[in-house]
Amino acid sequence: MIATRMTIPDVVLLQPKVFGDERGFFYESFNQQRFEDAVARSVTFVQDNHSKSTRGVLRGLHYQVQQPQGKLVRVVVGEVFDVAVDLRVSSQTYGKWVGAILSAENKSQLWVPEGFAHGFFVLSETAEFLYKTTDYYAAEHERCVVWNDSTLNIQWPNETTPSLSAKDAQGTRFLDAEVYA
Repeated sequence: MIATRMTIPDVVLLQPKVFGDERGFFYESFNQQRFEDAVARSVTFVQDNHSKSTRGVLRGLHYQVQQPQGKLVRVVVGEVFDVAVDLRVSSQTYGKWVGAILSAENKSQLWVPEGFAHGFFVLSETAEFLYKTTDYYAAEHERCVVWNDSTLNIQWPNETTPSLSAKDAQGTRFLDAEVYA
């Protein structure tokens, strides 16, 4: 596995070693020890999630103010542009974002630690998105920063207005968002 720290160093892009031939492929999608070595900390995952979305869907930017979730995310069908936004006021990268293409083809994963908002935009006809979380989903603590916040200025790769849930369309501006100390 190749682990690459993004421009926000706590966010790590993980690229597995894939063994393939004319019959197909094999790769280790998760190994606790290798993962912890790559992110330089001990991590316990408590929940796995799986979502399916169609082209043009944008989900996010989600986070939980209590029970913050670290997320290890990957795509097993299709392709997405995945984004993490640093919401930790004490961080040197507070208010900054990083993005990566995750796809079934590249098999890359992104580690988004606690303290970040997370979202993705679907580039393919459909995408199936898997993620492990370090804490349980808690609807009462979920928050959303609006996807097109002008302060964040995320460079989404879309040419048209994305398809959003009602909740995501009502996201909070970054400057008004509840953040982490």
